[in-house]
Amino acid sequence: MQTAIVILNWNGKAFLKAFLSPLLDSIAAIPEAEVIIADNGSTDGSVDFLREYYPQLRLILFEQNLGYTGGYNQALSQIKADYYVLLNSDVRVDSNWLEPLISLMESNPQAGICMPKIRSQYQPGHFEYAGACGGFIDRLGYPFCRGRILSHVEPDRGQYDTPIEIFWASGACLMIRSQLFHELGGFDHRFFAHMEEIDLCWRAKLRGHQIWVIPQSLVFHVGGGALPNDSPHKGYLNHRNNLWMLYKNLPKKRRFPILATRVLLDYLSAFAYLVQCKPALFTAVFKAHRHFWKGRKQAAPQTTKTVNHIWNKSIVWNFFLHRKKLTFDRLF
Repeated sequence: MQTAIVILNWNGKAFLKAFLSPLLDSIAAIPEAEVIIADNGSTDGSVDFLREYYPQLRLILFEQNLGYTGGYNQALSQIKADYYVLLNSDVRVDSNWLEPLISLMESNPQAGICMPKIRSQYQPGHFEYAGACGGFIDRLGYPFCRGRILSHVEPDRGQYDTPIEIFWASGACLMIRSQLFHELGGFDHRFFAHMEEIDLCWRAKLRGHQIWVIPQSLVFHVGGGALPNDSPHKGYLNHRNNLWMLYKNLPKKRRFPILATRVLLDYLSAFAYLVQCKPALFTAVFKAHRHFWKGRKQAAPQTTKTVNHIWNKSIVWNFFLHRKKLTFDRLF
């Protein structure tokens, strides 16, 4: 089965220098796997570097930054394969990372999307924030992970090494059946970046597909390669896109009660930013809400169905109740 590993690069020359060679080594014995670079209008010499040192690789070039959603939608529309692996440029792969993912997809036809275990490149013994060992959301739409609850990231002691079905797979590294990606219409391009993979997985689950984490596959993620965690623009995208995601995918009877609660909690968060002397983040929250309400009709609701693997409690409440003692294995 043909597997296309597609790296969407934007000014990631330093990451390509560090991580591209180990990636190619890891798949050298897998003739049906191919690495393709889609460049989102980089201005750091990424394309020249690739042409000089990796002329064998296929390049797909965009004149401007189309974001994660637009870049992948455009790139994958030009790639024929059975499976797509969406891989961030700031990810270092383990030597045997790809085979376990392919094996899961080949053995389980209900699995539409899967992901590896993700550890931190800077703290290799710890899970990485953006995905850890599989993603979930709580009843209010707050994402958390097996190995990461809000800001608390656990060390990896092998406690989550069992493959399980999850709610969402991290966009840092995920495998998806190409047919499913196109049936879903790809990513919602309006998201631009952040939360788009959770929205994609939610839509896949609504169609009856499973999402899995396979911890026998391991990668290491730098994180914050495009936008740092304290970026107001990142905060804006996360708040706006989370509301769009809930509006689109929640069943009608739950949609507005949950949105009303989230609006209140987001405003409390905004004023907390103000107390912390972060006025740009305060403004970002209100800008996100304004644009959510303005654009919600374009993100039309799609379903009356509910799906499993949503934790029917509040992760925020439990986190602050238990503080850093709260870990994933205490939730389920």
